[in-house]
Amino acid sequence: MFFHKFISTAFGIGYIGKGAGTVAAVVTCALWWFLQTPYTNPYLWPFLSSIFILLIGVITGDEVEKVWGKDHQRVVIDEVAGMGIALLCVPLKWPYYLMALVLFRFFDIAKPFYIRDMEVLPGGWGVMADDVLAGIYANVVLQGIILLGLF
Repeated sequence: MFFHKFISTAFGIGYIGKGAGTVAAVVTCALWWFLQTPYTNPYLWPFLSSIFILLIGVITGDEVEKVWGKDHQRVVIDEVAGMGIALLCVPLKWPYYLMALVLFRFFDIAKPFYIRDMEVLPGGWGVMADDVLAGIYANVVLQGIILLGLF
């Protein structure tokens, strides 16, 4: 169970308490930023990492739900996955990363456009799906802003 708690809390970030989701999203932005080098594929590794985080989040979400209950506030692996998805194919420029963070947190907190409906899915899927959809919405909006040259 230690492994599942450690992963689902994003290496302990979830134990911070109030604001842990935002801290997890900020840490994800920083990691995504610093892990990109001229020698890595800027599209492949973030995509594969996001898929891996999603799958491990579903598994650990299932396990910690048995102890902590449905979508406990300590579980922030969903914010890590959602933020990673929000950053997919986003150019490595700090204003874009900041905008991705703001958009993701907006969609994650406000939960418009069927995001809240995802929470009713069973187990780890219910934990992860709302943040994945928030990340998708944030990415789509950001890609539109970039495409239109608005930011």
